[in-house]
This record gives sequence, C-alpha cells and structure tokens, in this order.
Amino acid sequence: MDVIAQAMSAIVPGGVKRGELACGRRVLRWVEAGTGGPTVVLDAASGTPALTWTPVVSALAGHTRVIAYDRAGLGASDPAMPVTVNSAVDDLSALISHTGNGACVLVGHSWGGMLAQLLAWAHPELIAGLVLVDPAHEDFQPWTLRAAEAALTWPSVLSRALGSADRSLPGQAAREAGKRSGDPRVQDLLVEAELACTAHAYHTRTRTAESRLLRTHIPAVRQLRARSQLPDVPVVVLSATRGLPKGLRTRWTSLQAQIAATTVRGEHIVVPDAGHYIHDSRPEAVTTVVLTVVDLARDGQAPR
Repeated sequence: MDVIAQAMSAIVPGGVKRGELACGRRVLRWVEAGTGGPTVVLDAASGTPALTWTPVVSALAGHTRVIAYDRAGLGASDPAMPVTVNSAVDDLSALISHTGNGACVLVGHSWGGMLAQLLAWAHPELIAGLVLVDPAHEDFQPWTLRAAEAALTWPSVLSRALGSADRSLPGQAAREAGKRSGDPRVQDLLVEAELACTAHAYHTRTRTAESRLLRTHIPAVRQLRARSQLPDVPVVVLSATRGLPKGLRTRWTSLQAQIAATTVRGEHIVVPDAGHYIHDSRPEAVTTVVLTVVDLARDGQAPR
C-alpha cells in the first residue's frame, strides 16, 4: 500500500483500500472506505490531492461507501497532458461508472465543484445527489478564486500558490498533521503522504494547467449553464465565510446561492466560521450535509 493510503488508513477506523482504473495509457487512483450505497465520490480543489478529504472520510465511511479521488496528475494518479476540462469530466464519469454501484452522491470542492456541475449536466444518470463545497463559478474572477484556494488551510496549496520554497513544506505539513492526530507515528505518515503528493514534477505542471482551465473556459461554461439543468436530485451548496475580503466573499456566496436556486431540490447553506476548505475548518458541517443527501438520495426526497 502506498504512503498516502497508509496515512489515511491510520486515521480512518478499519482503514482504506486503494482503487484504480486504467484510462488509456494512464491509471487513475483513489482510496475508498465503508460499504453500502449510494457511493459518495469526493473531488478536490484545483491542484489538490484527495488527501485533503482526510478529515471527513471516517465519518462518511461509517454510513456508506466513500471514494476520495485523485484527478490525473495529482496525488497517486498518473499524469495526463494536456489537462483539459473534457478530460477531467470524462475521467470522473469513467470513475463513477467503473465503481459499479449506480448513481453516486458527488461532492466537489471549489474547482471540483465546477467539475461536479459539468458532469451532472452531461451525465445526470450518474448523479444521485450533489454537494458543492464552496464551488467555483465562472462569473467569479479566476484570480480571486486562486487567491481563495491559496488563503486557506491545506499547507502545500498555500506554499505553492505563494511561491514558497519546497523546504518550507515539511514544517507546514507537520503542523497540519498535528491537527489530525496526537500520535507521532500517524503524524509522520501524514507528513510523508503530503510530501509524496508534491514529489513529481508533473504535479506542478498539473496544478498550473488546472489553474488556467476556468479562465480559458469561462465563455463555454456560461453557455452550458444557460442551456443546462442540474438533475432532479438533492443538491446542497455550502459557502464559506472566511478567507476573502467581505465584498469578494459576498459576491462569491451570491453566485453559489444562485446555483442552488436553479433546482427545486436545491439548498444553500452558509457555514459560519468556515474557510474555503470547509471540510478542513468545519468538517462536521460537510459530513452532516453529505450524509443528509445520502439519506435523501436513498429515500428520493428533496432537501427541504
């Protein structure tokens, strides 16, 4: 088992197992835990590995099967160049189809939240529910989105976005690991896993490529949103409250509220005292909502 899976296994009761799927000449990888359905699939922010979901995997796995997914070129997954919006959506579709348990509850954070919407528009049959965690929006300027992703909690994201030297990463990763566990052995595994996510040059290339995608696809995404509808499933959009100047945060939150308002089964929740990485600063808020959507998907109900 690789160090990323080992680290997550040290945190998640019962451990995790590695899953993988060959897509052409590359292999996509994820960790999964729990049993039951619908499966919850977690898709992270721009340039961010699945390791970022560690704070919520345990609680979710106690109720249903959960998959924390590394997009191509991130975490444990093989690289893909060029990185495109279509390749990211196609990979996510292939992953969900491959898991074999039918439609999933898809949870997307930031850029992952945009990809979740794109997949839901293109393949509604794969979606049993949506949870969008401070999702990206094409009308929120990309430079402010990148600033938001850099301002928050995941140590390597902050360091890389600000251009810090690689030697600063071990200390940041160690501080973050200290929040996850008081066990020095587990802390060491978490640090090693975080550093493994930055070990290859293609990780940097993938992060750079992903950071450009929304900017270059704004017109196309606007057109898609204008003519598309989210599937008739439970949809919850979570908005953060910290990490940006008030005016920018208000604008972004307003756009996120509009996403929820496009469907009668949508709900918008503003999470107090939450940074952009809500699943890090307020993990219980994310797990509560995801498990509610899982239950609603099972029952075929709306979230109100």
